[in-house]
Amino acid sequence: MTELLLVLLGLCIGLAGVALFLRYYGFQGQNPSDYAHQGPELDIRKHLNGPIICEGVLYGPIGRVNARFVADFDASWDGNTGVMKEHFRYDSGTTQDREWTLHWHTDGRVTATAADIIGEAVGEQNGPSLVLRYRIKLPASAGGHVLDVTDWMYVVETGTIVNRSQFRKFGLKVAELVAVMRPHHSQFLEEEPKEAA
Repeated sequence: MTELLLVLLGLCIGLAGVALFLRYYGFQGQNPSDYAHQGPELDIRKHLNGPIICEGVLYGPIGRVNARFVADFDASWDGNTGVMKEHFRYDSGTTQDREWTLHWHTDGRVTATAADIIGEAVGEQNGPSLVLRYRIKLPASAGGHVLDVTDWMYVVETGTIVNRSQFRKFGLKVAELVAVMRPHHSQFLEEEPKEAA
């Protein structure tokens, strides 16, 4: 019996160690200052502006794909306040709409609200990254649960934003989202090519 208790104690200590490591060095442990001088500068007023196409997948708690989606965003800014309308189309045939009101602060902070967000989303922009943390209430069709969300967005040299989000309940990861957001291709249509002389 003593050996079994020692094994269980060792297992608990090992799991606690892994949990602490992940908390401080994994996804949750990232800090915007980690990316302060790495790559192009993300400015949500520039990179989340105009028509945007978003494509992504939603993973369940064990890492299997639960849903795929394509979304059309339309964002506009008046100074440091922006409105971003989102229309999602899921592979199941369902759709979802959300409208964010975004506020960029001169110290790099970002705050945001939306109808299904409890309170206010709070984040920070630094270098090529933006982190946004908030609580979201799922629709009744998805169980109506309230989840803690951490969104990390990273801009790459082309202006595309790579988004990775984790959704947690009681501290346990229940879902993860990976998506890319880029200006809608219609923004890149060039003038008619000139005829060769």
